[in-house]
Amino acid sequence: MAACRVVETREARGLDEREAERIKAFEADGLEKHLDNDYIICLVDDGREMTSAEFSRFLDKRRSAGSGKPVFVVGGFLGLAERVLARADFRLSLSRMTLTHELARIVLLEQVYRALAISKNLQFAK
Repeated sequence: MAACRVVETREARGLDEREAERIKAFEADGLEKHLDNDYIICLVDDGREMTSAEFSRFLDKRRSAGSGKPVFVVGGFLGLAERVLARADFRLSLSRMTLTHELARIVLLEQVYRALAISKNLQFAK
């Protein structure tokens, strides 16, 4: 499997939720420094949901397509700025339930691990 990265926002501290666009812009500035010509996967509520087996096949296809390593982008509590979403090659949802971004990171890493295990045909992964 091609290496992948998880990029998450540095949260805007001291700003009020009423300043949502300013917060997301601040967070986007930090995120964009880490987004190269890789395959950008934004974690969003309305993204595509997959089973673990589907996710494994998805990552395998990314590896064989040679379209850059997968970079998973996790936003803050307000979500991602539109300019970051516009750069996404794919939008992924981990669940229809709302997860904090801290929990989303843990669930994502576990699913990447499981996808690799499925890809290697390890029995416990299924």
